[in-house]
Amino acid sequence: MLAAGSMAGPSGFSATQPRRLRWHRAVTRLRLWSSSAEGQRGRSSWVGCFWSPVVKQKASPKDKENGKFLEVEPSRSGGEDMWSAESDAAETGRFPEHLIIMVNGLVGSAEDWRFAAEQFVRRIPDKVIVHRSECNSAMLTFDGVDLMGERLADEVRSVVVQRRGVQKISFVAHSLGGLVARYAIGRLYEAPSQIESCTNKSGGMNGLIAGLVPMNFITFASPHLGSRGNKQLPFLCGLPFLERRAIETAHFIVGRTGKHLFLTDSDDGKPPLLLRMVDDSDDIKFRSALRSFKRRVAYANANFDHMVGWRTSSIRRQHELPKHRLLVRDDKYPHIVHVDKGDIDLNKIEVSSSTAGRSQVNDIEEEMIRGLTQVSWERVDVSFQKSRQRYVAHNTIQVKSYWLNSDGEDVISHMIDNFLI
Repeated sequence: MLAAGSMAGPSGFSATQPRRLRWHRAVTRLRLWSSSAEGQRGRSSWVGCFWSPVVKQKASPKDKENGKFLEVEPSRSGGEDMWSAESDAAETGRFPEHLIIMVNGLVGSAEDWRFAAEQFVRRIPDKVIVHRSECNSAMLTFDGVDLMGERLADEVRSVVVQRRGVQKISFVAHSLGGLVARYAIGRLYEAPSQIESCTNKSGGMNGLIAGLVPMNFITFASPHLGSRGNKQLPFLCGLPFLERRAIETAHFIVGRTGKHLFLTDSDDGKPPLLLRMVDDSDDIKFRSALRSFKRRVAYANANFDHMVGWRTSSIRRQHELPKHRLLVRDDKYPHIVHVDKGDIDLNKIEVSSSTAGRSQVNDIEEEMIRGLTQVSWERVDVSFQKSRQRYVAHNTIQVKSYWLNSDGEDVISHMIDNFLI
């Protein structure tokens, strides 16, 4: 048997010492460290992990040269807020007036939007504060679109309360995050009749989102029509037997989210959630919330996206997709190949009323398209066909990791250059 003294580790604590004595010694050492010069410097960094008023000073010219152009602070409700170091928020406690909520996709995290968030702050200083949501990360994205939407709505409310001075709000979402954001804005929507002195807020005639004026609603490679239709989940290669198997097994892999994406949910006998989300219901005004934004933009990969099909991400019927001969390249944005400003009313395009040979899934998809296009959408088609990163186009379109997805930088620039402030 080992002697008691031989079990003492390098810190000098013995496994047989009372826990209270070991705790007392640890606290004593922490106090000694914090009273030293090194401790004073280190304490300021770890205390910042908890919420406290911003006390950072403005960035000096030397700091800006070294890239220290932004302030970053954890939000009370989770996630991370980022704004320009040139802002006087540190002194006044009043933040830039335009709040941008960035939402991650399936098994994602706030880190996925770091590059785009930094570009916003770098290129539009003093005007925006970016919140990268963290409430639906990793395995939490399996909980279903509705539950994730409720969590996001709660997180947004908390950010609005915490960041005084914000007056406008925009959403930027990737993949599944686009559906989550659509659900959340339905919860956050305030109709004009519910708002006192609505005319005092610019652009508030169509309602507010979380008490703020809605500006931009932007999605990147989001499956607005779900993943059930033919070639809507491209890595299945459009093979019917594989698509049938995916419908049957999706909920075993990604939980309730799989049911929502493949339109197999029927809670209390109701239609699939994604179908309900194209219109207003008694308690959630999905369509009115979308209409309240000044812009709605759908960025979609025209090819090489193995997770989300072109039709579902651009909210189009098959025959409405631009022909390849119409796809052009822009020297400034080399991967932007087609831009539709939404001037054409897709509901006026003649659609065959014949139901012969049409499946129930096609009928549901058609109903979703008709519902979503009751409001105008700008559609931006993206192609990484000549890029070495084309096989990860689903992540490259948002520059999830600059090291792996840097070719999508021009897509992010296009979004910021056309962003309504």
